[in-house]
Amino acid sequence: MAKPSITKIEARNRTEFGKGAARRARVAGDIPVVIYGADLESPKHILVDSLEFHAVVRNHGINAVLDVDIEGESQLSMIKAVDQNPLTFNIDHADLLAIHRGEKVEVEVPVVATGEVAPGALLMQDAETILVVAPVLSIPEEIEVSVEGAEVGTQVHAGAVELPEGLELADDAELLIFNIVEPEEDPAGDVDADIEGMGEAETPDAPAEEDESAE
Repeated sequence: MAKPSITKIEARNRTEFGKGAARRARVAGDIPVVIYGADLESPKHILVDSLEFHAVVRNHGINAVLDVDIEGESQLSMIKAVDQNPLTFNIDHADLLAIHRGEKVEVEVPVVATGEVAPGALLMQDAETILVVAPVLSIPEEIEVSVEGAEVGTQVHAGAVELPEGLELADDAELLIFNIVEPEEDPAGDVDADIEGMGEAETPDAPAEEDESAE
């Protein structure tokens, strides 16, 4: 369960705005980004290199902590939201939250299951993430939950998830994360059996033709 490091990334102040300017920026290999926060007098509109930013998201996730160098001015931030193109999956825009060391933030962290459930049981995941309050420099990339040997009927709720030290649950404690159920029977097997049985059944006798000469 690795804790994110601070990733340095360079940026430039954005001077052109509007859809046309954003489109030109993306064509040039940049991503329009906005940094906002209560401590900022106004949001900062910047451009970051597309390849560099995609690498950060790929390697550190959507809660990555960044040291953004805006033309020589450093701004500690974390990724809060990314807007991906539904066709190319490229990031078209991103929102960053201005933060400072020692601050706690509310973030959604992915939850993953470890181990194997009991034989004859099926693991269903109802929630992919869990909302927690965490120090900005101690946000885990994921939270692991063991389901080793869990039997049918077992349910794991948010309140029962063991959180890493320093984290507090911000989600509803009754939020269902994992549900262990019985696998559904495959109806295809019964259908195949019926079809196979029909092949063996005798074909009913065709009705005898009437003797025209019997009139």
